[in-house]
Amino acid sequence: MRKPIIAGNWKMNLTLKDAVAFAEEVKGTVPASSKVDAAVCAPSVFLAHLTEATAGTDLKIGAQNMYDQESGAFTGEISPVMLKELGVTYVVLGHSERREYFGETDAFINSKTKKAFEHGIVPIVCVGETLEEREGGKFESVIREQTTNSLKGLTVDQVKNLVVAYEPVWAIGTGKSATEQDAQDSCKFVRDVIAAEFGTEAAEAVRIQYGGSVKPDNIKEYMAQPDIDGALVGGASLETGSFLKLLEAI
Repeated sequence: MRKPIIAGNWKMNLTLKDAVAFAEEVKGTVPASSKVDAAVCAPSVFLAHLTEATAGTDLKIGAQNMYDQESGAFTGEISPVMLKELGVTYVVLGHSERREYFGETDAFINSKTKKAFEHGIVPIVCVGETLEEREGGKFESVIREQTTNSLKGLTVDQVKNLVVAYEPVWAIGTGKSATEQDAQDSCKFVRDVIAAEFGTEAAEAVRIQYGGSVKPDNIKEYMAQPDIDGALVGGASLETGSFLKLLEAI
């Protein structure tokens, strides 16, 4: 049985003071890790403080991005070596905002995913279509291409241990959300694509999150679906009360 995973994606929000206060309040009240994996993916400037504040607890820390090289003349980038040294557990890769605003390609995301595994960091690989693509009947081709290319060349064991976040772009930060059946059908399609590429065993093991205006009042409906194993949550993860309600709903 796949263990649920709830990961907050703080994006470019909060201050260091806010972030540490969040960690201090939440870390002792997170449900036991035997029930759910809980993480917050924070801006890079907060990571050292957060991993120190949450050491030995069931609240894990993730990064929001990572470069695909260990070191070098890459001004402003963050390497997997740096993240590993800080004790980061997860890294979000291929978020739609990275694809749209910074021109990240499937090939680049694939390279970063492989590098994360090399350094013992669990990648949360994001895929998702725009409203135009969905309404234009391109959902399947877009998701198949993103999933296949982003995971290309991974081993079966690696696929079993990564997390895929299906996030319809039209439902991120818009207040809109897919119905639970739409979300289930989409996550099932991602799983089917993985099965075709890596086999049934890998597809049954990989955890697939839904992301897109997930809130405490709708998460139970999503989590009741057989192919949804958690959520990648934006705005609802910025406040301790809301984040804890998400975890308690599992």
